[in-house]
Amino acid sequence: MGTFKAIRIDKAEKGTTVALTQFDEADLMDGDVTVAVEWSTLNYKDGLAVTGKAPVVRRFPMIAGIDFAGIVEQSSHPQWKAGDRVVCNGWGMGETHLGSYAEKARVKGDWLVRLPDSISTRDAMAIGTAGYTAMLSVLALEKHGLTPGSGPVVVTGAAGGVGSVATAILSKLGYHVIASTGRMSEADYLKGLGAAEVIDRAELSGPAKPLAKERWAGGIDSVGSTTLANLLSMTKYGGAIAACGLAAGMDLPSSVAPFILRGVCLLGIDSVMCPLPQRKLAWSRLASDLDQGKLADITHEIGLDGVVDAGAKILAGQVRGRIVVKIL
Repeated sequence: MGTFKAIRIDKAEKGTTVALTQFDEADLMDGDVTVAVEWSTLNYKDGLAVTGKAPVVRRFPMIAGIDFAGIVEQSSHPQWKAGDRVVCNGWGMGETHLGSYAEKARVKGDWLVRLPDSISTRDAMAIGTAGYTAMLSVLALEKHGLTPGSGPVVVTGAAGGVGSVATAILSKLGYHVIASTGRMSEADYLKGLGAAEVIDRAELSGPAKPLAKERWAGGIDSVGSTTLANLLSMTKYGGAIAACGLAAGMDLPSSVAPFILRGVCLLGIDSVMCPLPQRKLAWSRLASDLDQGKLADITHEIGLDGVVDAGAKILAGQVRGRIVVKIL
């Protein structure tokens, strides 16, 4: 047993403190697999945790970070052995279980997914929880029956992590993607990912009507609140919106009109406790349906010492695409 670098969050008299420090391996939580973490990433929830802007962390001390990719070091789990390449998303890491901004992680083997051969550990975190959530949203829309022939699809928060990956996936699958963003300066970036149209989020920011003009057959929303209410009011008959985020708030100032007059469905997407078979399917589809070149274009890299500053930027809406965090 030794020590390793980690971003540690502690309870303070007012709020929390965060520091890049040494953590004792003996203090890792119970689990049957120990992983050498090679890469992590920065998600909106990570930004909330490291800045203390919301009570994401529910035990102290906590190692921040909600997902990782790395190599198994030790395992007593029958499915895993030393040398296996694995990815882990959610399951309370960085919230109730020590997380991924560290050189080592100990978790339950049942939480892990084997990385497809075509995805490196770095690319797995370029995808990260944001991209994995985007793929879960696409799968939910497909299960609902949505196809490219159904009509346009809308993606909100399109320049962010979930939105960037969702736009890239949907366009590769043949959908006409309408990308909504508060940063119209990113229009060329979004069209490069495959968006057919780019609209200002202001079009979705006002009070929602019970029903508005039908504009899209489906969509993926990472914003919530009034934006989601407007999406629902503008969804075509029989369409569906996959809701996976709350950047604008947890409220939903909508009405039942889209549901009972147009048969619209609201599909809830949870990435944290998602069952393992669905996780495996999502990662398999990411290997085939996400253009690796586009993934590289939307990704930039930082070290552990850059996480706290980047966390503040992601909350301020100043991060485009995906950030990978080099651990080892």
